[in-house]
Amino acid sequence: MVTLNTMDKYFYEAQRQGRLSFYLTSFGEEAINLASAAALSSDDVVLAQYREPGVLLWRGFTVQDFANQCFGNNSGHGKGRQMPIHYGSKNLNYITISSPLTTQLPQAVGIAYSLKMDKKDSCVVAFFGDGSTSEGDFHAALNFDAVMDAPVFVTMSMLDFNELACLWAGDGIVVKGQAYGIPSIRVDGNDALAVYNVVRSARQIAISEQRPILIEAMTYRVSHHSTSDDSTKYRSMDEIEHWKTKHSPITRLRKWVERKGWWDNNEESNLHFEATKQYCG
Repeated sequence: MVTLNTMDKYFYEAQRQGRLSFYLTSFGEEAINLASAAALSSDDVVLAQYREPGVLLWRGFTVQDFANQCFGNNSGHGKGRQMPIHYGSKNLNYITISSPLTTQLPQAVGIAYSLKMDKKDSCVVAFFGDGSTSEGDFHAALNFDAVMDAPVFVTMSMLDFNELACLWAGDGIVVKGQAYGIPSIRVDGNDALAVYNVVRSARQIAISEQRPILIEAMTYRVSHHSTSDDSTKYRSMDEIEHWKTKHSPITRLRKWVERKGWWDNNEESNLHFEATKQYCG
């Protein structure tokens, strides 16, 4: 989680210096990234949006691999033919990210159905944000999944609580899954342990019972939407700082391991030093 956070800081600054054309960070959503990845098997297929690089990081995609893709050089998996943050890895079962919202959801159901037909001991995980629920592909995918009972579970990240009234009149996403007959659960997306337990259980259900699961992971996007956005135009700095400091998933996990006696300030300093050295040489 610290490595992801540190990588985001450096690449964000690189874009601001004109070294990258575009970048998105995962600030505030580190727990969804890494806890989900830890609960999955390497054989599970992931279809992500643009805020789940942590899943790739967990699976072995190196910081150099991320840099190669973002800088568009010939060493990147896309050979410089794709804009930054559109990561992918065939070897790591991570489908290359697409720019259009929600296209990954119908694709995820199709892949999951093929796994079911081949009797594979694996499932498909798709990530999406709250804006995707306004797309037709979201409803088509949920209906397709519910009817075909494909072993796929989809996880969404709730980005801006002050935008919710503009998106839905109902109670978030969890009720939409239930309306399609899909078992659905809401979890605190800033609690790494809770996310891990929910994703691990969802995976077991999807594979053993061959049916879909919907997870609504409630979190808050601390960063701007992208380097093309200034989120202070529609939310206050006090609100951002509140979520950044009081509800940081990294801080919450750190406090938990400290109470267990597994972490202290010296180890914290060493971790930040090693993470920084990795990027600065």
